[in-house]
Amino acid sequence: MVSTTLRQIVSPCWKPSVEGENSSRGGVGNGRVDGLLWYEDSGEHVAGEFSMAVIQANNLLEDHSQLESGPISSFKSGPHGTLVGIYDGHGGPETARFINKHLFGHIKSMQFFLLFAESYWNLLFSCLTSGLSLTHMFTDLTAFNGAEFTTENHGMSADVINKAFLATEEDFLNLVREQFETKPQIASVGSCCLVGIICSGLLYIANAGDSRVVLGRLEKAFKEVKAVQLSSEHNASFESVREELRSLHPDDPQIVVLRHKVWRVKGIIQISRSIGDAYLKKPEFNREPLLPKFRVPSSFEKPILQAEPAISVQKLRPEDQFLIFASDGLWEHLSNQEAGIARRLIKAALCEAAKKREMRYSDLKKIDRGVRRHFHDDITVIVLFLDFHLISNGSSCRPLVSIRGGAGVSGNSKY
Repeated sequence: MVSTTLRQIVSPCWKPSVEGENSSRGGVGNGRVDGLLWYEDSGEHVAGEFSMAVIQANNLLEDHSQLESGPISSFKSGPHGTLVGIYDGHGGPETARFINKHLFGHIKSMQFFLLFAESYWNLLFSCLTSGLSLTHMFTDLTAFNGAEFTTENHGMSADVINKAFLATEEDFLNLVREQFETKPQIASVGSCCLVGIICSGLLYIANAGDSRVVLGRLEKAFKEVKAVQLSSEHNASFESVREELRSLHPDDPQIVVLRHKVWRVKGIIQISRSIGDAYLKKPEFNREPLLPKFRVPSSFEKPILQAEPAISVQKLRPEDQFLIFASDGLWEHLSNQEAGIARRLIKAALCEAAKKREMRYSDLKKIDRGVRRHFHDDITVIVLFLDFHLISNGSSCRPLVSIRGGAGVSGNSKY
């Protein structure tokens, strides 16, 4: 059995519960802002309800995030689902902001192409085998946008997600190429990228970097919620990640370096996968006018960091209660099992950050952005509450949602 304290922390995620006059149950807008805190306490998605929160620590917010619920391709009548993205930027906000604008668009357009291509070849095969004219085939394709899709054959795929990550990476590297001579710092900016998609009763998790997603699963025999980590972190602090890097770069004895008791890739960065970080992907950016502190001393031919995500797919079960997606700023202060609604999670993490510095939470709240970064990172949390009845029925009757976290954060926060 879990302790009383732990049960108090976990229980808000067991069933959505928002208290106080500032709660925003019902319609979803652009969230609410309280100084350095942005939050959307409660809204509906295709498979249940959700809660989001962001706390700023850097001078410029480097975390970006989004949630969309509705069609998962460019076909409005196609399969519906929920998409979640957590983008933890480093070196600046540019990459995370770019991913926030483009990644979901790539996922939807590639899913559209997959559906269209499958229909095209099915119709072509049908025409060739049944003697129908090509005119008949094109008539059918004209009506394709109004077609109904079966969730069995037209759900999301890991290949679509992987291609969308790589397309977003390539687009950002092209942007770096355009701006490098006048804005070389953009080559040193990158972002972790964590995406979750619920569609056709399946959960897709794609991760590049060290953000994390945890599933809350009800253990009926013990009447408690168990935390199950669904993503693996690409951080050089893990032996498995260091071994992967050594196997990919067998001729580079300095691919991972221990400095000041911290393992770093090339002695520079802790993560091994990201979008952006062009100076560690393409030799053309490892030169002037980029500042020397960002340049790798030795030349390289193949990318030091990867953009390709690790992807897992699993079927959701009736006992699956909620999902917590969060940047590493949360997990630095809380364990997987310490879970609560998004705004409460952030407060719990800030209390732990204050405790580690032997200061009161009330004193931490008075510290402004920039200086705050010495105490904690930007933190983004999205909690999805799961309704298995909605998941199993593939409901498309829920309201369409598109929301981005963190807009409009400022100073003077009670957090």
